[in-house]
Amino acid sequence: MKTSRSWWMGTRDYLITPATSRQRAHVKRTPRWILLFVSLAAIFLISAYYLYQPRSTVSAAPCSVFDQGGCTTTYDGDRVVPAKVFTDEETSAHVVIREILNTPPPLSRSPKIAFMFLTPSSLPFEMLWERFFQGHEDKFTVYIHSSRDKPIHSSRYFVGREIRSEKVEWGRISMVDAERRLLAHALLDPDNHQFVLLSESCVPLRTFNYVYHHLMFTNVSYIDSYVDPGPHGSGRYSNRMMPEVRYSDFRKGAQWFSMKRQHAIIVMADSLYYKKFKLYCRPNMDGKNCYSDEHYLQTFFTMIDPEGIAKWSVTHVDWSEGKWHPRSYRASDITYELLKNLTTIDEAIHVTSEGKKVTTWRPCFWNGVKRPCYLFARKFNPDTLDKLLYHFSNYTTN
Repeated sequence: MKTSRSWWMGTRDYLITPATSRQRAHVKRTPRWILLFVSLAAIFLISAYYLYQPRSTVSAAPCSVFDQGGCTTTYDGDRVVPAKVFTDEETSAHVVIREILNTPPPLSRSPKIAFMFLTPSSLPFEMLWERFFQGHEDKFTVYIHSSRDKPIHSSRYFVGREIRSEKVEWGRISMVDAERRLLAHALLDPDNHQFVLLSESCVPLRTFNYVYHHLMFTNVSYIDSYVDPGPHGSGRYSNRMMPEVRYSDFRKGAQWFSMKRQHAIIVMADSLYYKKFKLYCRPNMDGKNCYSDEHYLQTFFTMIDPEGIAKWSVTHVDWSEGKWHPRSYRASDITYELLKNLTTIDEAIHVTSEGKKVTTWRPCFWNGVKRPCYLFARKFNPDTLDKLLYHFSNYTTN
């Protein structure tokens, strides 16, 4: 590790005596070029110290949108990140965001969790979810965005819970639009304090009481977010997002989240950053395939409230097969051991997409205490329903 070199000029104690006239004459004849040379050398040495001091002495913390007095220059590896200067639109947006974050959620005698299902048609695991919900009718609400066909229901908890839905294309901004549509409808109920996004292939890993306590008694949103310097992470970034979204801000993560009410309102209020991802994070953008559902919320909340998100999702997905899509569980895969193992995982795993594929493990904490990470899991095929119902009361035991 390099260290700074200190430059200083030493002094000595001299006995000062009255100068003779010859000595004074000698001083007067000192060449001016020597004085000029010494002055220039001093200026050079002082400049060198300030220009080449170690980078560790310069703040490496990212600029927060709420930094007082503006941001200072930071370093990202070998790349200098210029100081952030907010546009008028950004300043206005940040004022609104700050006010929302400082506003406590409305008081409620029975705070509820909004379970928001994003599905193309029917939900194959309604009977499993019914067993999960049963007996807790005053503590949850259900919302269904069905983008293709009208669902056929097998559980009373899902009847009449569809919202107005639009077509959703994988990898397009329409996926984010569907998430925002679900949030908007769920926010109409002031008793909804937590908002969980789920797919048709999601199943519960815990009892309702465990999930309710885990989400209601913490002050963070579970939004997955990490830096992936590879081609399927930061490689998807477009300079067209400047100045609002910089390369150093760009994040990746799973789309499945659990979000507190203040954050849900902020998503509804945002148009500035949403527009950047709508225009410049899409398939075949500048020769890249950028998927906004993997980057928009992940980047947005890292910028506006990085300490307010857990940076992992409470929905488990198995990417160990290294394919474009995660592992899909079939009936033959379902055992008590598999399901119980999913409930004991206490570290979130992220794998980067560059050649060396760096893997990082993040311990999962709940209010400062290490706990298992996941409340839900995906992707399960419809043929797993019977086995899941059979094992449910055992693998969800707290």
